[in-house]
Amino acid sequence: MKKFYKAVIWVLPLFALLVFYACKPVQVKYTIPKGYDLNNPEKFNMPESLLEISGIAFQKGDAKTIYSIQDEDGKLFKQTWGVKKQTNVHFASKGDYEDLAILKETVFVLKSNGSIYVFPLGEIYKKETDQVKQWKKILPKGEYESLYADEASNKLYAITKNSDEDHKSRQSTGYIFNYYPADGNLKLAGDFKIDSRQIEAFGTPIKSGLKASALSKNPRTNEWYILSSVQKMLVITTPDWKVKEVHKISPSKFNQPEGIAFDKDFNLYISNEGDEITPGNILKFKYRPSK
Repeated sequence: MKKFYKAVIWVLPLFALLVFYACKPVQVKYTIPKGYDLNNPEKFNMPESLLEISGIAFQKGDAKTIYSIQDEDGKLFKQTWGVKKQTNVHFASKGDYEDLAILKETVFVLKSNGSIYVFPLGEIYKKETDQVKQWKKILPKGEYESLYADEASNKLYAITKNSDEDHKSRQSTGYIFNYYPADGNLKLAGDFKIDSRQIEAFGTPIKSGLKASALSKNPRTNEWYILSSVQKMLVITTPDWKVKEVHKISPSKFNQPEGIAFDKDFNLYISNEGDEITPGNILKFKYRPSK
């Protein structure tokens, strides 16, 4: 019996040590992309109407006015930066609206089922618009949250968040559309892939895939900035979609990052949905050139 007690006395401290390290929180290293200090944003809290802000965009990179949507009401919102008061136009019935893009004088709104709504930006001054063209499920079957418009080429870019095919191949598929302003047509022009294994090579396993929640192009470098709210991650790729950088972002600052945009001065903006405690917000990260 004495031997038993001696063994217990010897084992208990070791067991306690193992429990301590097993329960100790894992320290996550949060990194930042060159030129942007993600730890020190300028915060713009949203009004209650934009608690669930899901997408943001500027017209021609002008940050004085920010356009946004939220993921329940079919409304486009317009605000002056830093001013909570907003105006909005109703463009569709309630639904799951995830992102928007502005191409010159035209607005594109992405629904999670792959439908895209198109209408003139000038309709923002009305309470309701009847100038909407809906491209029903123009994207292949899947779930979508990311949309970007490139003014130089009149192209739209969208990335899947979830699809059976992507899950099997461990890739996220993107689609490119040509927009023809003369007749308002959208036509598929190509696709691209973002390989999850390239992301994991940076040390972050993502077995469930990237699950992109927002997409934008850095106008200074032409690199793609892709957010994942689920993974709490910012992925940067080359212009031809090769993964270049992977940054884990802090959940305490990025509650639910669903929108991303750059202004003409290369400043970076990320919008976050709110919850019962935290209001929705837009975080601004000033571009600071490396010395």
